[in-house]
Amino acid sequence: MCTAACYTAGDHYFGRNLDLEFSYNEQVAVTPRRYPFHFRAAGDLTEHLAIIGMAFVVEGYPLYYDGINEKGLGMAGLNFPGSCDFKKPVQGKDNIASFEFIPWILGQCENADQARTLLENVNITDEHFSPQLPPNPLHWMIADKEKSIVVEQTASGLHVYDDPVGVMTNNPTFDIQMNRLADYRNLTAGPGQTAFADGLDLPAYSRGMGAMGLPGDLSSASRFVKVAFTRMNSVSGSSESEAVSQFFHILGSVAQQRGACRLGEDKYEITIYSSCCNQDKGIYYYTTYENSRINAVDMHREDLDGQTVKAFDLNKGQDIRFQN
Repeated sequence: MCTAACYTAGDHYFGRNLDLEFSYNEQVAVTPRRYPFHFRAAGDLTEHLAIIGMAFVVEGYPLYYDGINEKGLGMAGLNFPGSCDFKKPVQGKDNIASFEFIPWILGQCENADQARTLLENVNITDEHFSPQLPPNPLHWMIADKEKSIVVEQTASGLHVYDDPVGVMTNNPTFDIQMNRLADYRNLTAGPGQTAFADGLDLPAYSRGMGAMGLPGDLSSASRFVKVAFTRMNSVSGSSESEAVSQFFHILGSVAQQRGACRLGEDKYEITIYSSCCNQDKGIYYYTTYENSRINAVDMHREDLDGQTVKAFDLNKGQDIRFQN
């Protein structure tokens, strides 16, 4: 399971937690403008916007989990089992395999409105990348510097939702997640008010009591509420250091620790990595489960007019600075 969010503090930021029990040896991948994308049913895209993001790179092809393009549009795919329904190709539609969806959008669109227009004729197909890599059930968050949308394909078709809270997790469907926020409409970052009964004085005995009832478990529905509350009440300085640090703290509010979500014997879901993309500067920041130091790759330090994907291995070992 996973969590995605966007955030503004001076510059604009987009990123996610990847929560799984295993890694595909993902890398930070920069795809330049002239890398040829050969889509299975939608033709070729031989010149496009440059992309940076986290990907499983297979024989030079970037299978993106998340990323941004050079214009600042961000996109992330999150697990959506049970609700996801990828289709067979449909005549007259733009048939896009799920593994192609991120580069197809980020390669062509500068903002969320352009993406929404492109989505009007899309059918996301169930085609395999290879026999060893079948499609994963996913839905997607797409965010520019001003707004975000959520894309889900279910049995009833393709649905595009406005995302006013700027976050996304997993099941249930996004409309249900948003409706469920009303259950927590009385939460506040302040001390809260006594409303138990008229004439009854119930003084607060602790700070933070205005948020009593905020979920703290690791389910996708609870993470949606918690990260929405944290993100929408978040305050930080506008410097790059302050904003990036705050973004990782927002994601950290719903991070998963080994042992808390057991999937079977010796299998535990953890936050394998967290990412934060500066949408204005084209910088991809990340941390990993074993390395809490923030690492960064700047897409503009690479040749964005090239034809070959440049991939960077993740720094996974803990980096501890001794002060004596």
